[in-house]
Amino acid sequence: MRRMLLVVLIMSCGATYVSSLFPIYGEHYKLSNLEITILFAVYAVFLLPTLLVVGARGSSWGLKKVLRYSIWISIASTLLFIVSSNVWMLYASRILEGIAYGAFTGTASAFLLKQTAKDKAGKALKLSRVTVNMGFGLGPAISGLIVQYLHVQPLRLPFWMLLIMLLISLIFLEWLPKQEERNTPKHKISLGIPEHMKSPFWSFIGLPIFTVFTLGGVVFSLIPSFVKNVLHSGNLSISGLLILLLLGGGAVLQFFPWPRHPVTRMRISILALTAGSWFIVISGETSSLLLLWAGIFIQGLGAGWTFQAALTFASQLPKPEERPRVISAFYLCAYSGFIVPPVAVGLLTQFFDLNVSLVIINLFAALIVIYMLIYSVSFQRFYAKRNQRG
Repeated sequence: MRRMLLVVLIMSCGATYVSSLFPIYGEHYKLSNLEITILFAVYAVFLLPTLLVVGARGSSWGLKKVLRYSIWISIASTLLFIVSSNVWMLYASRILEGIAYGAFTGTASAFLLKQTAKDKAGKALKLSRVTVNMGFGLGPAISGLIVQYLHVQPLRLPFWMLLIMLLISLIFLEWLPKQEERNTPKHKISLGIPEHMKSPFWSFIGLPIFTVFTLGGVVFSLIPSFVKNVLHSGNLSISGLLILLLLGGGAVLQFFPWPRHPVTRMRISILALTAGSWFIVISGETSSLLLLWAGIFIQGLGAGWTFQAALTFASQLPKPEERPRVISAFYLCAYSGFIVPPVAVGLLTQFFDLNVSLVIINLFAALIVIYMLIYSVSFQRFYAKRNQRG
């Protein structure tokens, strides 16, 4: 299990590794905030269909083979970043990384379970989710620290380090036993919410996770520029460490036992999401790094708990035969939040400054949160009835 979790950690690092470097690429290639957010979002545009296709067919292709190919594609993406000399090469690198991680993420969970005893499956999945979030946070932190303190080829050296990490992950993967099942049937690529849970899903599962990824996507794509241009700090490691706090902190806080009831946990978490995002905006108005750190921590708490509660609902509420379609729809909602809203913020920066653009997206998120809190009353009744039926 440990070796596979290390592979998951490294691949997750690679998925977000470039985030701290956006300001450098912005300066080097004269990219606007809109172009930077598109550079961020194109990753998710290619990740999502890859995730759906490979998630349905990966077992029949061979789980370890899919994981091996996904690491090689990530290596190709990293090499393209190293040799990049034009903007199109950056976009191509992000597309390759989206395909790599889309192929990796669902397959990795299935392969991890094959390496784990049945009585430890729940623990393995929980550790996998935490490892993914930690990796997402560590990627920008590592690249930001390298650029800030080594001062050697800032557009190349971070990716040489990532290349070494990916090669290590490939070695660890090859050490793991294959353990494939023969004649594994192909699953249909399907999305769809059962009639009995359409309203609960869209209002209290899909919408919360969309909001998490919306606000998280804004942090990933624009916080480095925000720290530099709004807070006037040239320290590139700050943005990476902020992302580590957002995701790593949110992952660790999932182990906090209170409150136990998932509906109550969801209510608190979506309030924390919007409160944290407003702290970030206020930090821009006051040029306060302390408020920014506080806002990221609070948003991280909200993101971790919201993801945990929403995935719990998506797993528990459908019938077993409905579960794959519902979880696929869950990830569709999640990664949609990585695509449209961050690009919308980038578009808004063509007309307003960055802080005003964040105010507008926060108002949008606040309206969603108000709706979800109101809907939570009827969802709690629905959840209680489903639990009574067993």
